[in-house]
Amino acid sequence: MFARLFIPFLLLAGLAAPAGAQDRDLPYWATIRASVLNLRVGPSADYMIDWVYRRPGLPVKVVRLMEGWRLIEDPDGARGWVVARLLSPDRGAIVIGEGLAAMRAGASADAALKWRVEPGVVGVLGDCDDGWCEFAVENRRGYVLESRLWGVGEP
Repeated sequence: MFARLFIPFLLLAGLAAPAGAQDRDLPYWATIRASVLNLRVGPSADYMIDWVYRRPGLPVKVVRLMEGWRLIEDPDGARGWVVARLLSPDRGAIVIGEGLAAMRAGASADAALKWRVEPGVVGVLGDCDDGWCEFAVENRRGYVLESRLWGVGEP
């Protein structure tokens, strides 16, 4: 008797899970998953392509959801619609600001300098604390000032 009642409940819960995964608070951060991503002026393949991204891992801010499409904002402030499946929930960041950014061995201005990173470099974002963020570019890891990264904090 218990199995007859419990199995349909599990099936219904399983069907509801994918819909629940779409219910994220807006805005939120994501990264570009595809090697080529078309930014469109509206939420359909019928709309004109406004821009083509060729930077997997580039962070974007998702500001609106619509039936398999996401309205995103890029680091330059441009907005447009992209196919949701071509975005990843993985966190990334891009170096911003003037001049080279220091990547340090620890989360401190006194920590050893490991590398200098140019504005425009994209990497994987780790945890941020006290104004410093873990940042990885290919096989190089370190800490960069939070103020030098776009894709950090509350979107």
